[in-house]
Amino acid sequence: MNDWRTYDDVAETYERVHGGRFAEVARDLVTQAGIASGDRVLDVGTGTGVAGEVAIDTGAVATGIDESFGMLRVAHRDRPGLPVAAAEAIDLPFRDGSFDAVIGCFVLAHFTKYQTALFDIRRVMRPGASLAVSSWADRADTYQQTWRDLVEQVVPREMLDPAYAEAAPWHDKFRSREAMEETLMDAGFRHVRTEPAKYRWTYSIDDYLAGVEVFATGRFVREMLGDTGWASFRARARETFVERFPDPLHDTRDVILATATKP
Repeated sequence: MNDWRTYDDVAETYERVHGGRFAEVARDLVTQAGIASGDRVLDVGTGTGVAGEVAIDTGAVATGIDESFGMLRVAHRDRPGLPVAAAEAIDLPFRDGSFDAVIGCFVLAHFTKYQTALFDIRRVMRPGASLAVSSWADRADTYQQTWRDLVEQVVPREMLDPAYAEAAPWHDKFRSREAMEETLMDAGFRHVRTEPAKYRWTYSIDDYLAGVEVFATGRFVREMLGDTGWASFRARARETFVERFPDPLHDTRDVILATATKP
C-alpha cells in the first residue's frame, strides 16, 4: 500500500463497486445545478470521473480534478472524453471566472480547510454560476455497525477515530443540512438550498465489503494489519456478514444535495 490516506491503490475497486451507484447522485446534482449544453463545468474531487461524465452527457464541457493519481488513471482510461488534472481545491489551476458550474460528489468533508477550498472554488466560478455538492447524511445502519464492530476488534477505537478524522475531518459536520447551508452562505454563496435524498443500492456481500474497504477505515486497517493480518480479517468479515445477512444486501443511504449560486 501507498499512503493509506490516498485512494491510489483502491481506484479500480472504487470504480467497479461505487462508480455506477454514485452516478445516480451525480445525475441529481447535475439536474439541481441546472447544467445545460455548452456549460463549462468543473468536477472537484472527480475520482474516477463519474460526475464529470454525467455533466458531459448533458452536453456540457466538463473538466475533472483530483489529487489521487490512481483515481485519475482510471478516469482517463474509462472516460477518455473527460479531461482530468491532478490538483487540489486550495490551489485550482484555472483563471478567475472560468466555469458556469462546479459540482462535487461527497468531497466537501475531505478538505482539511473547507473554507479555503470553497473560496478557491468560488474564485473560478463566473458571476451567476451554480455550485452543487453532496454529502452523506445517514447514521450507521446495521451493515455499517457490523463492519465497525469487526474493525474495532483488531484496531483500537482510540487509533481509528483520529485516522478517520484525518481522512474526512468534516464528515460529521456536513451530515447536517443547517451546517451545509450556513457554510455555503459564509463562503459568499447565495440562493443556498439543501434537499434530502435517499438512495437504495443492492450489493452482493463480497461487493459490499470491497466497497467499504476502499474508504478511510478500510484503508487504515489494511495498513495497520499488513498483508497476512488483512487477509485473515477479510475472511472473518465475510464469514460474519454471510452468517448475519441475506445475500444480496439492500443498502439505503441518506444524502444531502446542496445547491448555491455565486453572486
